[in-house]
Amino acid sequence: MNRRALSLLAVLALALLVLPAFADAYVLSVATLILFFAYAGQAWNVMMGFAGQLSLGHSLYVGVGAYVAAGLFVHLGVGPWIGVWAALAACTALGAVIGFLAFRFGISGVYFALLTIAFAEFTRIGFDHFPLLGGPGGLFLKVEQREVVDLANLRGPPVMFYYLMLVATVAAFALCAWMVRSRIGYYWQAIRENEEAAQALGINTFRYKLIAVVISAAMTSIAGVFFAFYYNNLFPEQIFHISRSIEIILGPIIGGLGTLFGPILGAALLTVLADGITELLAALGWEIPGIKQVFYGIVLLAVVMFLPHGVWPMLARKLGLTR
Repeated sequence: MNRRALSLLAVLALALLVLPAFADAYVLSVATLILFFAYAGQAWNVMMGFAGQLSLGHSLYVGVGAYVAAGLFVHLGVGPWIGVWAALAACTALGAVIGFLAFRFGISGVYFALLTIAFAEFTRIGFDHFPLLGGPGGLFLKVEQREVVDLANLRGPPVMFYYLMLVATVAAFALCAWMVRSRIGYYWQAIRENEEAAQALGINTFRYKLIAVVISAAMTSIAGVFFAFYYNNLFPEQIFHISRSIEIILGPIIGGLGTLFGPILGAALLTVLADGITELLAALGWEIPGIKQVFYGIVLLAVVMFLPHGVWPMLARKLGLTR
């Protein structure tokens, strides 16, 4: 990034820091949702954008991370800051198993994507028949208060969750910026562009693809923990559904796959426009089921046709933000 890009980044960071002082409850909830999808999109971007491994089942890691932390909190009284480590361990193990099975037997491309969908669907069915965690009736977290900040138990007002998600998004951005410029980042990009050529250069493609899957899964599990304690209810049909995975991956694809700002820009565009359409139709008294999904499809089609590299690379060139 050049000096102009760094200046705009500083302005954006300052605007996000002071936003709660000027935003009402609705704007704050939309901003929190944008940060959630920006963070989850950044995590998915590690696997697909950097290493070129297409996952369509990332709702698996959101759901498992959410259920592990929430289950420990509800049944054993274990706080979320300990539960997040359990969620990280569970999703890291899941990612390692999926990656090992896929790469050990040479599963790649669309077949790897189908494998990730299958694991997410198997897990959804499993949790649907797991009464200890609520089964199809859902798992609910107690909400004792929403005014006093209780960071130890992640209980508090919406502004607390906004700042938590902001910190997580900034940390994910910094981690990805470091990784993509490190040796492992260059190995991932070589694998993404031409795996056979990367192998010919002596890169252990099995190891580095597996590392990408594990890191992406671990990062996504934190989004799941946030989801559980922010919404305070979990349903297998809701959190493991493929539509959750699609919502996660659309941000990086539309914003710019393999870029650092793409997932953030894509999440902002999709969330604001989709919510705007929903609110407009509600004001007109129209109720159209599935309108968000239709909107997502139209936007994705437009980006693929006219901006195949995403919105951010084009915008960065227009604003002179890249060297």
